[in-house]
Amino acid sequence: MTPYKRIKEQAYEAAMELVKQKLIIHTFGNVSELDRAKGVFAIKPSGIPYKKLKANDMVVVDLRNNIVEGRLKPSSDTKTHSMLYRNFAEIGGVVHTHSSYATAWAQALRPIPILGTTHADFLPQEVPCTKIMSDEQIKGNYEEAIGRQILEVFKNISYKDVRMVLVACHGPFVWGKDAKEAVYNGAMLEELAKMAFLTLQINPQVSSLKKTLIKKHYERKHGKNSYYGQK
Repeated sequence: MTPYKRIKEQAYEAAMELVKQKLIIHTFGNVSELDRAKGVFAIKPSGIPYKKLKANDMVVVDLRNNIVEGRLKPSSDTKTHSMLYRNFAEIGGVVHTHSSYATAWAQALRPIPILGTTHADFLPQEVPCTKIMSDEQIKGNYEEAIGRQILEVFKNISYKDVRMVLVACHGPFVWGKDAKEAVYNGAMLEELAKMAFLTLQINPQVSSLKKTLIKKHYERKHGKNSYYGQK
């Protein structure tokens, strides 16, 4: 029996949840699950339709992008996933989607502003957007350059508080403690992107949410003295 059965199954289940949540279509997007102790992650194979995907199809790759187990070619975004795993020490799952609203914001080159308490319940700030890549980055090691673009954004932002980013002209990447949580974060990102878009259609002059409301709503769910939910 393969020693990577668990992460392959969890990555597969997360991929199926992406379909269920309507965050991807056809072959778009990818998801991975990390085993940090073993230094490997399981990731969706490149170009395989989700309806044909099986758990055993997931490809196991080490953190330097070498295939450890699998008969298929891993996702073309593998180098971006490994870059995030190497630099964000407490994550265990990464998801990349082309979900409509979040991707629209990325294509518009705009961060998603924090306009209401739904957003503040989940994040303490806007969803950031990377810079546009240079021609040299695009022509070079493209997927690794995407990872570096993301890391540049998070020099002064906590990846634990803000678990998502828009890659300019491309689409969203999200992460979590595992692939399941990363999918959840991807679904939340799409909803926040949709809400912000609709809000600005209704009132293009609306201001960002006041800081006291941001602090109250984020900290009541995520702060050290949080009181939302059951203990």
